[in-house]
Amino acid sequence: MEIIKQAAMYILGFKSYVMLPIIIFLLALVFRIKLKTAIKSAFTIGIGFIGIFIVFDYFVAIITPVIQALIQKTGLHLNVLDAGWPPLAVITWSFGFAPLFIILIMAVNLTLLLTRLTKTVNIDIWNYWHFIFTGALVYNATKNIFLSAVATAVISIITLKIADLSAPMVNKFSGMEGISIPTLSAAAYFPFGIIGNKIIDKIPFINKLDANPEKMKEKIGLAGEPMIIGFVIGIILGIIGGYDARKVSELAFGIAAVIYILPKMADIVGTSLIPVSEGMKDFIKKHFPSIGKTYIALDVAVLVGFPSVVVTAILLMPLALILAFVLPGVQFIPLGDLVNIVGTVALVCTATKGNVIRSFLIGIPIIIIHLYTASNMAVMYTNLAAAVNYNLENYQGIFTSFLDGGNVIRVWLVKLFTGNNYALLLLPLFILMFFLTWKFAEKN
Repeated sequence: MEIIKQAAMYILGFKSYVMLPIIIFLLALVFRIKLKTAIKSAFTIGIGFIGIFIVFDYFVAIITPVIQALIQKTGLHLNVLDAGWPPLAVITWSFGFAPLFIILIMAVNLTLLLTRLTKTVNIDIWNYWHFIFTGALVYNATKNIFLSAVATAVISIITLKIADLSAPMVNKFSGMEGISIPTLSAAAYFPFGIIGNKIIDKIPFINKLDANPEKMKEKIGLAGEPMIIGFVIGIILGIIGGYDARKVSELAFGIAAVIYILPKMADIVGTSLIPVSEGMKDFIKKHFPSIGKTYIALDVAVLVGFPSVVVTAILLMPLALILAFVLPGVQFIPLGDLVNIVGTVALVCTATKGNVIRSFLIGIPIIIIHLYTASNMAVMYTNLAAAVNYNLENYQGIFTSFLDGGNVIRVWLVKLFTGNNYALLLLPLFILMFFLTWKFAEKN
């Protein structure tokens, strides 16, 4: 078991922009794609992801000081640390059964493919940690490996089904054919997006507002350009944060650059996938015709650069800080995970077809849910860290994770599998939510 764990940890230690090109190259060979095309596709998808991560890291670097300035202005101090998602991932890979659960998730995916219960080929191995973390939490609370394995399988199945339902809209929104997004941190909120969008359809006046950055530039010209919108948002944030004129201008140009460059990187990824996607379709049609249409799973990172996603996230960031300040019972400042709101709202924006106003409104209850669920789960996360001998550097207290720690589907399943009565009472609500998601997504 220890040898398997070490081997798995070594492989998963590779960056996604290294691992994904290798997987894509191997798949291309399996699908009988020409060697030259396979190599080119593998390299360009890796380069595209590197570009996304470089630009996103720059975005984090320029937006974090503004967030810290806003926190200082509020004078907000709470007793739980928002450590972000990295500690949760480290804890997951420290879980003793993690290697076996990787095999379990692959087996579940293959079984669903062969039985035509999913269309997603989940090659995004790094993000398996989202599913395994659920199992680790259940095991730490119950010491029951069977319940832990079932919880891991169930959350992977739910995520695959959401990825299937959202895939046609993802393809249209992104312009990338043949992909789906089974990243739990994003997929969990596609139901909120698709149902929330239908509710807004019934609200007078608001249902007429369409603030899609791509459409706005067609209607109002230069003022509607996504980079100009980003520039204006940067100026507003800089002024609120108390920046001087020089820093305000630097922030404004920085956000404008992020909004302009990220879609270019996503386009590189999409272009590189075309030969592999077509090759996979032909291969499956020839050798496994019963499976039907399939999608290649990709990390939500391929969507975070689209203007509507970035703009929605930037608008929700200061709101999250305000809500943490005014809502009773919230125990942390959402700092460590705040910029990753771009991933959380990516499929919400997909469901609203890039309408920033609708995405922002739907994002408000999502933020509130995260603040409360992440607060509620803080002790459980801290206890799990102690169980796998993980310690945060220079911090000994209770910690949580605003976004991944507050993931509504994971938290509900963990509570359900650990015998929480409130989670059981919410079962009909979640069943209704998944049913409505299926119904509305099928219509779209």
